[in-house]
Formats: sequence, C-alpha cells, structure tokens
Amino acid sequence: MAAAALRSLGCLLCLGALRLPAGPGAAARGLDVASYRERVRAMFYHAYEHYLESAFPYDELRPLTCDGQDTWGSFSLTLIDALDTLLILGNVSEFQRVVGVLQEGVDFDIDVNASVFETNIRVVGGLLSAHLLSKKAGVEVEVGWPCSGPLLRMAEEAARKLLLAFQTPTGMPYGTVNLLHGVNPGETPVTCTAGIGTFIVEFATLSHLTGDPVFEDVARKALKALWKNRSDIGLVGNHIDVITAKWVAQDAGIGAGVDSYFEYLVKGAILLQDEELMSMFLEYNKAIKNYTKFDDWYLWVQMYKGTVSMPVFQSLEAYWPGLQSLIGDVDNAMRTFLNYYTVWKQFGGLPEFYNIPQGYAVDKREGYPLRPELIESAMYLYRATRDPTLLELGRDAVESIEKISKVDCGFATIKDLRDHRLDNRMESFFLAETIKYLYLLFDPDNFIHNDGSDFDVVITPYGECVLNAGGYIFNTEAHPIDPAALHCCRKRKEEQWEVEDLMREFYSLKKPKKFTLKRASTHGEGKGAKDPDDASSEKGGEKRNSKKSSHSLLSCPSQSFNSKLAVLGQVFLDNT
Repeated sequence: MAAAALRSLGCLLCLGALRLPAGPGAAARGLDVASYRERVRAMFYHAYEHYLESAFPYDELRPLTCDGQDTWGSFSLTLIDALDTLLILGNVSEFQRVVGVLQEGVDFDIDVNASVFETNIRVVGGLLSAHLLSKKAGVEVEVGWPCSGPLLRMAEEAARKLLLAFQTPTGMPYGTVNLLHGVNPGETPVTCTAGIGTFIVEFATLSHLTGDPVFEDVARKALKALWKNRSDIGLVGNHIDVITAKWVAQDAGIGAGVDSYFEYLVKGAILLQDEELMSMFLEYNKAIKNYTKFDDWYLWVQMYKGTVSMPVFQSLEAYWPGLQSLIGDVDNAMRTFLNYYTVWKQFGGLPEFYNIPQGYAVDKREGYPLRPELIESAMYLYRATRDPTLLELGRDAVESIEKISKVDCGFATIKDLRDHRLDNRMESFFLAETIKYLYLLFDPDNFIHNDGSDFDVVITPYGECVLNAGGYIFNTEAHPIDPAALHCCRKRKEEQWEVEDLMREFYSLKKPKKFTLKRASTHGEGKGAKDPDDASSEKGGEKRNSKKSSHSLLSCPSQSFNSKLAVLGQVFLDNT
C-alpha cells in the first residue's frame, strides 16, 4: 500500500500540481483572483517594509510600538523567513540584496539558548530553500552549485549547532540547545512529539547536498524512536522524556505538539521516495481515524485507551486537510476543511482552541496569531479540485486580516477574536507562510506550481542535473525544497538520477546540454520580473537597532515542555 501511494504521489508531485480546467468556479461567483493576488502582495510589503524600517536586525516586528524584538534566537529571523517569499512574489533584486545582508550579518556563534525545532524549520529550512532558489533569482552562484554555496554553508553551520541536542540515549533530541555551549546541564529532557519528528525534510536535504549522512541519520533515528514508542493502539502522545522514552503528556491528536511529525512522515516519504516513512504514516492514519475522528472533526484522546480527553479543535490542526490531499484522500480532506471553514466564518479567524460540542472558543484560547494552516490546506486542495469554495476562504482571510489585524506598522496578532483586541507581535511565519500560501492560492501560474513542462539543467561536479521542474516540497514553515536537487550531489556515478533521461524522452529533446527551457516571463517570476514595490530593495541595508541578548522561548509551539494538556484545552503546569 505504501509503495502504491508513493508511486501515485511521485507521478503527481514530480510533475507539480495538476493544471485542471478552470471551470465555472471563481468567475461564476464573481471573485476577482488577480485583484486579491495584488492585495496579498500589498499586504506583504506593508509588513515587510515596516519590519525593515522599525525592527531589523531583530527577529520580529512589534507592530503596535513600531520596534523589534528577538524571539527565537537573534537571527534577523523575519528576513530569513521572508526570503523565498520575495522570489515567489517576483522581487529578484530584493532577494539578491537580502542574500548579501544575511551573509554579512548572521552569526550562529552566539551565547543564545535556541529552540531546536524552530531553528530547524525557520533558519535551516529558510536558508536551504533560498540556496536552492538562488540561481532562479539571478544570484551569481559559485562553481559546484547546488552542492556548494554560502547559504548552504550557513544552513549546515546552523544544523551542526543543533546536532548536539540529539546526543541522548534514545536519539530523540532535547528541545533547546545553547548555540555556543551545547545542551545546558539543567535542560529539561521533556520534548514535544513535533519537536522530535520534524527534521527529516531539512536534514535529509542537507545530507544529500553536502554528502554528510549524519543529518539524515539523526533525523531518521528520532523518527523511528517515536514509532517504537507508540501505544498498543497505534497512537503517540504529546510530550515524551527523551532520556527514558516515557510519555509525560499522553494526549493523542493531530494538533499542537504533534502536528508536524505526521506532516514530515508524508513529506519525507515523498521527498525521499521512502516506503518505510509512508507506511508509518498510513498506520498512524488508521489509528487516528479509528480513535480521534468524529463527524469529520478530530478530537484529542488518551493515547493508551482511546478515550476522549479534549473535544476541541485547535487552529494548528487545520494543516490536516492539506496533508490528506497529498496522499490522495481529497473527499475526506474537503469535508474536514469545510468544518474548519465554518469556524473561520464564525470568528473571522481560527481561535487557538475551539470547543466543538459548545461551538465556541475555549476560554483563554481565543487568539489568532495570523496562522497559515487553513490557508495552506486551501492552497493544496484548490490545486487538486479547483473548488471555488477554497478561493472564498482566501478572500475571507484577506478581508479579515486587513480589517482586524492591519495597523500602521504591519499586522498584529489578534489577541481575542471576539472583541478584536490586538497583541504587539507579528510572527515571522506571517511572511513565510500565511502570505505565501495566500499568494499561491491566487497565482495559479506561479513557478512553484510548475507541472514539469519547464525545467533547467545544471552542470555539477557529478554530472548533469535537472532542477526547477516543480513538485516542490514545503517544509512546515512553507519553505519550498526542490526534490530534484537531492539527486544532484551524489558521489557515486551509478547513483546518478535518471530524471534527465526521462525528461529527454518525454519531450523528445535529442540534443544534450542544449535544452534548458525558459518559460516566458509571467507575473511573479524570473530574473527580469520587476516588482512595483521593488523600492524596498533600498531598505534595511544598515542595522537600525543594536542587538540585545536573547533568551529562548518555548521549544514547541503553544506549550512549554513542563505543561500538560487537560480537559477543554486548558494547559496546567506541573507545579500548579
């Protein structure tokens, strides 16, 4: 079953999302896709330019006070997270400028306690994606690219700092590491499931590009440790002790603390064409359907008994329909998506926790930090179905975010969806994910959606290599990875990839080394794309704020390691 799933996925994803006929959909409902695409572009630049003006070189913008703060490690994080979004919007000159700024300004030899999970998905993932997109963005790449390059070296340097966290008896990593000194002696051994199982996409990419297997090896060992410690009914909990492998929080579900573990089993399987990873996910999927699914909602249950512990929907769970679409389960995906969309319509956003039986937001969990997950699912499902309802979610997201969240200096987290109170934070994922998925939803001709009809051939030290043919795999921070690049840097001749020959045969291109195809420039693409907001490329070249010492935040989104989930989504610390 896993092999069949992988074969069908490989055909679909290596040719990009299918270009289905437009049908009556959006036009019949009067939705101006191009207009919304340009509104999303304007949203990006409103946030991005204010980050450069008011917050750079800090990690994040504080939009209510028009200043910045370090959050996840003092990396100028928003700049890294926004880099590939710039190219997707067509701003090649700003992409090129930011690459230079990052090379000059980012230092990983700092005395900072950094989240292993967040540093991987945002920093390592962002740098890898930008590295692989550099040539498309007109950056002058060095000889040997994509097997070498300054952004790749930066990603490798950051990842090596994280390797120290994996030195545990189980192979499951600590949640936090000091970038200068390693794991602190008093570091908690309790890590969330997602914080253990969300490395294979970035680390396998690193191993394939650099030739060093250590990254993929530790990521695989961590994945297998979680698999080994699943319950007898096939579920995993929320937090586990990485020394003893004892589950500390035994709530099983698809949301916060677990989510991207399942995501990376699927995406890792696709990226690496790995039947074992897909088999793991399909087994989990059976258990999830058997014990947590009720009327196309997914609840939280006790991992050993399967009894309901929390009848809540968490906003982080909204990635699930998109993941279902990747394995071809589109009908179930749409039904669950429509459930989640009703919550959006009720509040104008997704509250962090929503009580399903009561039909309302859980007390103290009413906020919406501009998360991307429902928009992400809409983007995937629209590529698969062309259902206009999915564009309507995009429209509603643009209208809600602009109406509620937009302030003079950017877009602010919504502290309470009931009364629209705001919080003084704009997370970097707003530019990395939310804006990107919205733009891609409204831009069907973007190069990210390439169906394989356009590709480049590059010469590496190991032979010819096909790139930019589509089928990009998004990491959990929406940084696209070109799966073809993983086959460019193989050391052994007999392992050289065969896609080049397949492409030759498919397109009847007989002349070797002369078929680098260049598609006519379309909106948001290419070296010559000139963005109307390209003036932003003149900004942010100098540091406007002095760096402050940074302290680590939580290693897992939404919850600290010493917290446990409880009834109705309330989180109680061990000492309360």
